[in-house]
Amino acid sequence: MGTNATVILVHGAFADGSSWSRVIPRLQAAGLLAVAVQNPLVSLDDDVAHVQRAIDRTKGPLVLVGHSWGGAVITQLGDQDRVTALVYVAAFAPDIGQSPNDTLKSFPPSAGLSGVSVDKGRFLTLTPEGMARNFAQDLPAEEAALLAATQGPVAASCFATKVSAAAWKAKPAWYVVAAKDRMLPPDFLRATASRIGARSVEVDSGHAPHLSRPDAVAAVIVEAARTA
Repeated sequence: MGTNATVILVHGAFADGSSWSRVIPRLQAAGLLAVAVQNPLVSLDDDVAHVQRAIDRTKGPLVLVGHSWGGAVITQLGDQDRVTALVYVAAFAPDIGQSPNDTLKSFPPSAGLSGVSVDKGRFLTLTPEGMARNFAQDLPAEEAALLAATQGPVAASCFATKVSAAAWKAKPAWYVVAAKDRMLPPDFLRATASRIGARSVEVDSGHAPHLSRPDAVAAVIVEAARTA
């Protein structure tokens, strides 16, 4: 794949598009175009529509990258002609008729759930302590505090929404397993990678390897772009 390839970066819950700020320069240095979306995080349909608009603004081949909740988004919309590869970063990858919550049912609750706050509109945020302890425990304290301040609240209903498509059935997939993840159990990440038949790369990181291990994450994305 040449330099006309575009990588669409889809953030997850408790984050925003700036969470890809360390990966984007590395992709650009490898000759790839990169677009980080700003998901509204209000529903699967809204996030899918938002990413689709980003796709429609591009030309040429595409690699879709989803972190955490963003994995459900790229699973739903990724089976398009221009999409050549999917990259999941510590992410959900439901099957048709499954919600993210469904995929977690056989795994014990994660430590990260203890730091989640729910408002009266049923939107979820991470407390500053939860962000520092469970989402970004391998980042400096000041950076974890910044993530807590800029995070995108996510509708709790997102995680109960079932996908109606599973792009990983038709597209080659890569998967970054975060070995010290405290938001999603590492064994869940490994099982998900195996279930979807992804090329799996394990990194020694918490839930946000694209921030704490950007070289490793960028290398996986570049490999997907060049191999698919």
